[in-house]
Amino acid sequence: MTSLEINALFKTVAQYTLGHNTLQHGIQVMGEQAVQTKVGSVLVVGAGIGGMQAALDLAESGIKVYLAESKACIGGVMSQLDKTFPTNDCAMCTMAPRLVEIGRHKDIELITLADIEDIEGEPGNFNVRLRKRARYIDEDKCTGCGACVENCPVRNIIYMPSEDREEVELQPEDKKRVTNIIDTYRDRKSSLMPILQNINLAYGYLPADVLKYISEKLNIAFSLIYQIATFYNAFSLKPRGRHIISICMGTTCYVRGAQTIVDRLSSSLDIPVGETTRDLKFTLETVRCLGCCSIAPVITIDGETYGRLKTREIPKILKGYE
Repeated sequence: MTSLEINALFKTVAQYTLGHNTLQHGIQVMGEQAVQTKVGSVLVVGAGIGGMQAALDLAESGIKVYLAESKACIGGVMSQLDKTFPTNDCAMCTMAPRLVEIGRHKDIELITLADIEDIEGEPGNFNVRLRKRARYIDEDKCTGCGACVENCPVRNIIYMPSEDREEVELQPEDKKRVTNIIDTYRDRKSSLMPILQNINLAYGYLPADVLKYISEKLNIAFSLIYQIATFYNAFSLKPRGRHIISICMGTTCYVRGAQTIVDRLSSSLDIPVGETTRDLKFTLETVRCLGCCSIAPVITIDGETYGRLKTREIPKILKGYE
């Protein structure tokens, strides 16, 4: 790890945050004095969409900008979104131009995997100490191709001495079913994903002992399998019901009474959100958006959509799945 010291003119940042026109007005009126105040640099903490835009605006005004981010890449939560509300614009279409500009701008220095250790000084002249975590690569030579990850010699090794490794035992029926699925995809490239999909389809979830069995037979680290299994919402590590009820909690559905729908379903099924009924008939879950704002509030059961839903209609709908 390395420590970096940055002399940051937070006074200029404070002026800027009052509005872009404030800084421009100061430059026009103060003239030569404004140029003299552009010394040192500015530290922008957090490289989400707001931090990215702030860094670009400050750099365009002639100020050296350090853009610090605790994660390995920039973009924040917006990089995880598909669309943005209320315009329904593509999130990546909004971010991509800013990503390119930040990478090319001569006055923006990007510092990722960085944590603030200490801040000293007074308004107008702060010293900030950052701790930058190691990437374990040569950043000057890295092109982001991902070849090092694919060819890492230790990534898929199970770190467990063979003499201490307990062989996973499955029930004969389960062992036959899982073995058939593994054999179907074993020789294919990137076989893990279709194997997990078929296991999830066969059992309705991903049993822990089955995942360990897959890890053993494919010689893939269990931690990697667990990482994939917990990343995708389509997978579950807990038994799920035969019927999946998804309640839209997007903005439009929420203001039109989605929470009352949640409360009524939870009461009718006697389970909280995220759980499954004891008879494994229903699983109740919420989702961010189903894309049916015109017929809000909306729920889906096994992919079938019920729009403009009223709480009084719920018992009749549930009865149709008994």
